[in-house]
Amino acid sequence: MLRSVEVRTVLAVPDSPFHNLHWRSKLALSLDCFVCERTGRTTLFELGAERAVCSGIREAGEHYTAGRIAAFDHTSERDRTTLRAVVDYWWAPFHDAKRDRPAHALTHAPWVQHYLGYYCPEQNQSGEFHTQTNLVRPQSATCPHCSAPIAQSHEAPQLRLLT
Repeated sequence: MLRSVEVRTVLAVPDSPFHNLHWRSKLALSLDCFVCERTGRTTLFELGAERAVCSGIREAGEHYTAGRIAAFDHTSERDRTTLRAVVDYWWAPFHDAKRDRPAHALTHAPWVQHYLGYYCPEQNQSGEFHTQTNLVRPQSATCPHCSAPIAQSHEAPQLRLLT
């Protein structure tokens, strides 16, 4: 079955200095993987890739799985930026034998990590950081090059199963 999930992250952005905050075109999402038949696998999605990479099981390692970023947008306003991505992935029912539990279309404990980048105008250096659902809020990102605040997360990224 084809499933789609919308991931939305809102970050507060300070007025100055401008660090050109942007989405790094990738995200990690916790999914139940029908390929390795394990629940709660970290799956990495990159914009433009025709398939995703599942963290897999320890014995076999990571593997490809059916999934892709179907749509994304990045909206900047005066004091905040909103990142939104729609992820399509294939899902089939199974039972995780190791954990003795059934799989769910959106994993039992949804988790997402958005990767962000920035450019320090003072030091002409770029960098990256991430925000994710399981961090203590508020979470702040500061430029290691000039010590200026880049963004602050007041709420966890939101996940919504679309289909």
